[in-house]
This record gives sequence, structure tokens and C-alpha cells, in this order.
Amino acid sequence: MTEESEKAQQHYLEVLKHYGEDNYPAAAEAHRKALEISPDWTEAMHGLAMALMHGDQVDEAIVVGKRICELDPEDAFAHTSLSMFYQRKSVIAREGGEAEASASFIEEAEKEGAKARLISWKEELKTNPDASPPGPAGSMDVIQ
Repeated sequence: MTEESEKAQQHYLEVLKHYGEDNYPAAAEAHRKALEISPDWTEAMHGLAMALMHGDQVDEAIVVGKRICELDPEDAFAHTSLSMFYQRKSVIAREGGEAEASASFIEEAEKEGAKARLISWKEELKTNPDASPPGPAGSMDVIQ
């Protein structure tokens, strides 16, 4: 492991402490420090996106989730996370009286969820060529 990757790993491990304390802003900052060293480290991006979501920074979480999908379009977890983020945006919009916006976020959530299910099915086919195609949301596990 290089000195830089060790530093990135140290920041990543800091996150665990912050999550344990429900300190999502500090967790996000530690992820950002790791990403300054390793900008395309998708594991740290996943953590950053979740910290942002839990810290009520859903728009930023969506940006990070989209970046992960740019780097790795076959990352089922990234698409699942984006689905969660859009669901959260839908709730926020609905609670703010924005029914139309809420519905559009649900559409985005469903699209991302469908992508995750399709990616997972393709992974399943590698070991189980007779696997059934994905069904509706919630009908299959996401394979990492």
C-alpha cells in the first residue's frame, strides 16, 4: 500500500467513528479528505453519498451517486442508492406540497431501482444461467 493510499484509508476509517456518533457532517468531511487523495475511489464515494443523505443533503448525495454511475455504470449498489435518494427527495417534495415534483422523483427512483435489478440479474446469470428475469421492485436481492 502506498503512503497516499494509507492516508486515504485512514480518513476512511475515521468515518466509522463519526458514523458511530451519528455525526454525518464529520463523516462526509472524512470521506471528502479520502477522495482528495483518491478521487475515483468509489467505496469512499458510496460512504460520502450515504453520509450526505443522512445529513439531509440529498441533492449532494444524488450528485455523488451519479458520479459513481459514471465511473462504474454496472454498480448495482450505486443505482440502488440513487433510488433511495430519489425516494427521499419525493418525500421532501410531497411534505412541501409539491405533488408533481414528488411524482417525478418517484419515477427517477423506479428507473434507478430497475437498473439495479437488471444489473443484479446479469450478475446472477453468470453463475445461474437459468435465473428468472427481474420482477417488480423488491422481488430480488442485489448482488455486489
